[in-house]
Amino acid sequence: MIFSTDLFVFLFLPVFLAIYYVTPWRGKSYVILAASYLFYGWWRYEYLLLIFAMSTLSFYTAKIAHHGSTRRMRLGAMWFGIGCDLGALLYFKYCNFFVDNVNGILTFSGSEHWDVARVLLPIGISFHTFQSISYVIDVYRGDAPPARRLVDFLAFGALFPQLIAGPVLRYKDLADQFVSRTHSPELVTRGVYRFLLGLAMKVLVADTLAPLADRIFALPAPTLWESWLGALAYSFQLFFDFAGYSGMAIGLGLMMGFHFIENFDRPYISRSITEFWQRWHISLSTWLRDYLYIPLGGNRHGKVRTYVNLMLTMLLGGFWHGANWTFLLWGAWHGGLMAFERALGAKGRKSIWPAAVALPLTFCLVVIGWVMFRASSVSAAFSMYAGMIGLNGIAITPEIGWQIQRSEILVLVLAMGLCLLPRGLKLADIRIHPALQSLTYSLLFIVTLSRMVAQSFSPFLYFQF
Repeated sequence: MIFSTDLFVFLFLPVFLAIYYVTPWRGKSYVILAASYLFYGWWRYEYLLLIFAMSTLSFYTAKIAHHGSTRRMRLGAMWFGIGCDLGALLYFKYCNFFVDNVNGILTFSGSEHWDVARVLLPIGISFHTFQSISYVIDVYRGDAPPARRLVDFLAFGALFPQLIAGPVLRYKDLADQFVSRTHSPELVTRGVYRFLLGLAMKVLVADTLAPLADRIFALPAPTLWESWLGALAYSFQLFFDFAGYSGMAIGLGLMMGFHFIENFDRPYISRSITEFWQRWHISLSTWLRDYLYIPLGGNRHGKVRTYVNLMLTMLLGGFWHGANWTFLLWGAWHGGLMAFERALGAKGRKSIWPAAVALPLTFCLVVIGWVMFRASSVSAAFSMYAGMIGLNGIAITPEIGWQIQRSEILVLVLAMGLCLLPRGLKLADIRIHPALQSLTYSLLFIVTLSRMVAQSFSPFLYFQF
């Protein structure tokens, strides 16, 4: 089940909220857990046992990591919990990748292939794993209290608004909210508005750009204009798809009384790659910083070690996105650029580039990276890169030209305008009368609903990660 369907909007969500609001406080986590398992099981019910087992194991290993009688016992429990969570992720997400690469080597050497059954990737396992790991570590460190009840932690681990594609939540940020949280009409209204805006971002913008990006990335030798058009279409498709999902998750959380972390802060106005990662997928970048970069040593052991730690962090962050060499190379691209910027003095949101070129240069570097991220293979990515420098011709070919819809170009221009607003101007800062605001969101919902009814099934991009 996904958010942008009639089933979720008109059946699942209203029924859940009705039951949730009338349920006494001690029973609300049970309602969340049951609804979340139904939501996830709608896809593949047999993987519910995996989600349940990972959460339960993390809950009890964290208890030992916190209450163990000796430091050795506590440390062992922490590493056991981390190892089990990582083991599940490695098997389900990377088994096929490992077997395929070994078989490639065996083919090259003339040996017999491994005959191993393909492993189906459970949706949401990457986010669930990171959340479970951060819980075990935080409880061991004393940064978070152990969950009081197993049902609360199971509900946190399966929380349906963000289970499938984030944001990456940390239990320590929600621990107090499982003890006490506010429910009010004002909070529900804010949640509904945030959900509708995210839904519109997904359905009206991302889903309109998706066919354009798909057609061009499927070309064997795209021209210069085709390559850049496809790369830009995917860059904005990905942002509006993922930021739209995050907005819907935040809105659903508000309806339930939860306050989730913001996941995006206008990333395409960044003036350096370092700043970009402070604005893009914020919950992931802060997770990588706190649980990988800093434990590796961060910037505490000299310049060379800092560059190595940046590269390792982004390599592993890239590989977390998917079991493909393209994601490793995408991570290396960003890690190398961040190390280069650090070597030239960049830190925080300080840019090393002249003010006039900082934003367009950073944006181009990000778009170039998205090509590798989107491509089905490394060779397909380099075919796009060849087109982007004109090696496959310049103009749009007739075979592609007639397929480009006017609506796709208009939405692409609109998306660029919204994402590249002047740095001092934010749409959220614009204040309008409550009645006009209600009317605006009502009209937006009607238009979005019309598009939902007309289009075919369109899952969120980050489901595959």
